[in-house]
Amino acid sequence: MSEQSLPSLTDVRSVLSRNRLRIAFIAVILLSAAALATSASEDGLSTATEADVPNAPETDNHTVITESGRAGTITAYTPDGEVMYYNNTRTKYFDVDPTEDDPLTVEYTATDTIHSAGPTCSDPPCSRNVLERVDLETGEVEVLYERYDYKETAGEWHDATRINDTHVAIADIVADQVFVVNTETEVVDWLWDAQSDFPVEEGGPYPEDWAHINDVEYIEEGEHEGRIMASLRNQDQVVFLDPEEGLVDDWTLGSENDYDVQYEQHNPDYIPESQGGPAIVVADSEQGRVQEFQREDGEWNRTWQWADEQIQWPRDADRLPNGNTLIADSHGNRVIEVNEEGEIVWEVGSTLPYEAERLETGAESEGGQSAAELGLESRTADDDGGDSDDGFGFNPLEYPGNLLEELLPHRIHNGLLFATPIWMGSTEFAAVGIALLVGVTWAALEVRWQLRDAGIRFRLPFYRRDG
Repeated sequence: MSEQSLPSLTDVRSVLSRNRLRIAFIAVILLSAAALATSASEDGLSTATEADVPNAPETDNHTVITESGRAGTITAYTPDGEVMYYNNTRTKYFDVDPTEDDPLTVEYTATDTIHSAGPTCSDPPCSRNVLERVDLETGEVEVLYERYDYKETAGEWHDATRINDTHVAIADIVADQVFVVNTETEVVDWLWDAQSDFPVEEGGPYPEDWAHINDVEYIEEGEHEGRIMASLRNQDQVVFLDPEEGLVDDWTLGSENDYDVQYEQHNPDYIPESQGGPAIVVADSEQGRVQEFQREDGEWNRTWQWADEQIQWPRDADRLPNGNTLIADSHGNRVIEVNEEGEIVWEVGSTLPYEAERLETGAESEGGQSAAELGLESRTADDDGGDSDDGFGFNPLEYPGNLLEELLPHRIHNGLLFATPIWMGSTEFAAVGIALLVGVTWAALEVRWQLRDAGIRFRLPFYRRDG
């Protein structure tokens, strides 16, 4: 063997360095896979039953929580925190409200995915949307109104609000409409189409998921009685509708892509003048906070906001009669009650909560006062402090799932969390992200090494070490 064919010491070191990196990459990927396998096998939420639902801390009232997305459930807790009712027969559960005569009888909207063809479903999967009433004590369920819709994606009713004994207003994501229907005759008596007031070039993709009207509320008192408030999520706006005149332009909260106000919000609640309003409590979902706006001198002014370092994609917030705020933090996998000082005083885990109701306090925020009336002080994630945040603005050891949120845009992170399997929480999702990042880095280095061996100089911006 000639001297020129012998590998140099530098070549030997280079090969050893590459192999050490390969072993390290394999180890990280295997550890991530093991963590995911453990979560998938041990987390009973993948086939959730009532036995898997955690008990809640004690409260003075009953609490009901709905879940949507990766699992559909409705769960009711007694004041002592035990599960009194559980149902997961629907694909997704959304808005839930107590009835006026009996707080332990509730009405809710839910959606079933339909996989067979039919008169209104020529290209499955499609959706069956229902408004149902259930007696939480007896478990008796009654379908009040239903409709089969032609698509699955953005094919749901996220909210319904009762106007009187026979009529309800429904937020129709399928057709980007708000309509009032007589549930006894099934006749639609009034309808507002978002296309009549908003350009289809703005908002979400048209016609797939354009306005995404996710909330509707009937105003029952004050000088604005009879108006309907609706949330156009993809237009970043909360609007007010007059049954006679249509859109009330100068009452709109927010505008398209004005993220200083709100970003793809959920479930705004109206607080009337008699309780310190007009005010709106709203879950500012994509910005990870709950906030409130007060109507002052013909404008909406922010008067309160709340967030901690764990909150991710809140989708409901109700002001309670005791001055506290009940929050459904969807990707934080929890429902929490925050007191007037901004401290969490009650919390229960939930896979992907959509809405939470404290039943004996009235529907939504109807029993609560405005932040201005209560003198609430705002709290943000920066107020939480912490011993170490490693430059990320949070403690990754305490909330490891937030690490990936720092690396991805908030909307993409939330979308991926929404689409992943039910047993994958933010920590498991972070493990996937780390494994993918390591895999991509490894592949890029292998390409670089091959190019270098071929005599082509190539430098990765994130890896500057020789070898």
